[in-house]
Amino acid sequence: MSSIQTSNLNNIVFLPLDQIRRPIVPVLDEAKIASMIKTLEDSSAKMTNPDLDDGLPPIDILRVRRDGQDYYFGFGGCHRFQAYERTGRKTVKAKVVPITEKMLGMYVGGSVDQMFKSR
Repeated sequence: MSSIQTSNLNNIVFLPLDQIRRPIVPVLDEAKIASMIKTLEDSSAKMTNPDLDDGLPPIDILRVRRDGQDYYFGFGGCHRFQAYERTGRKTVKAKVVPITEKMLGMYVGGSVDQMFKSR
């Protein structure tokens, strides 16, 4: 399953969770997270390398380059992020979409510059 934006992107990568900025506080459904955790655990039990296919669809991640550095932003996939975090995974399966700072402004409005400050 892919979003409209990434349906033709075939390159799936694993990004460190701690490199992804998530500016919007999620509203979570615990039953959905529990189901995703079970999927991750089931894939781990069946595969020798579950990082290659962990059973969950990739999360769309936006990448902005600023001053020669990549910044990653996640605005969706909140339940998948929680499932990865709660199972102790350090990386998430993602499709990375390159965008400009101006495009990022469509998501965060006038607080674009705040998105690049140190955490």
